[in-house]
Amino acid sequence: MARFDGVFFSKELSRPTHFVAILSNDNAYGTENNPNYKRPAKNVYLFHGYSGCDTDWASNVPLGDLANKYNVNFFMPNGDNSFYLNNKATGFKYASYVGEEFINYTRKTFGLSDKREDTFVGGLSMGGFGALHTGLMFNDTFSKIIALSSALIQGMIKVLSPEMGNPMANYEYYAWTFGISKDIDFNESENNPEYLVKKLVEDGKQIPDIYMACGTEDFLIQPNKEFKAFLDENKVPVTFFTGPGIHDFVFWRAQLEEGLKWALGL
Repeated sequence: MARFDGVFFSKELSRPTHFVAILSNDNAYGTENNPNYKRPAKNVYLFHGYSGCDTDWASNVPLGDLANKYNVNFFMPNGDNSFYLNNKATGFKYASYVGEEFINYTRKTFGLSDKREDTFVGGLSMGGFGALHTGLMFNDTFSKIIALSSALIQGMIKVLSPEMGNPMANYEYYAWTFGISKDIDFNESENNPEYLVKKLVEDGKQIPDIYMACGTEDFLIQPNKEFKAFLDENKVPVTFFTGPGIHDFVFWRAQLEEGLKWALGL
């Protein structure tokens, strides 16, 4: 495998931004008898969680081993604490960055496939929310979504008030990040993944295949179950795994590989 730690100027964020890439393209031995090399490489865009950064996945998961084993390339952008959403107040367009600009940049720079069937998106916690939101918003770009322990907090956002807060952040952060105001109905907001699902279903558009996983001891298990039920109600197919596990990389390491095998049809 090969690793690249890069910086390039993002017009959507109006600043230089960092990313990490793990590629399978310099594999010298072992590819001859590996059936995964009889097809084009798949490209997986992985999002970090709240308070994380672009190096988290590569620091905690043997992505090089997975890249070589399954013939996939991993690309990890830095999403800050944005929930990977466009923000009108700041002009920072994180959704457009990870869903369009970063995709186009990596495809051009690394000579990647531009086919939907070769392009996946995944993430953990805040990045799991981001993976679902990005995959749904840019449904023509991504064919698979791997969402792990997703911070599906849209239910909380719907009833957000100045008196509310939690150990992660205060009301002002959530209102700023999700674009909440008295003039906006969050039920009709593009920052709400439930709205995106309903819109795609109503318009008869293709929805990426979805894999969700969350540990039974994870504090986010209930909102994950609720979103799974929401998908079921809207007749959107989803593969959902739950089993022993908390909100940590022990669970995410195992489930990233399971999600990859699911996405690759193995």
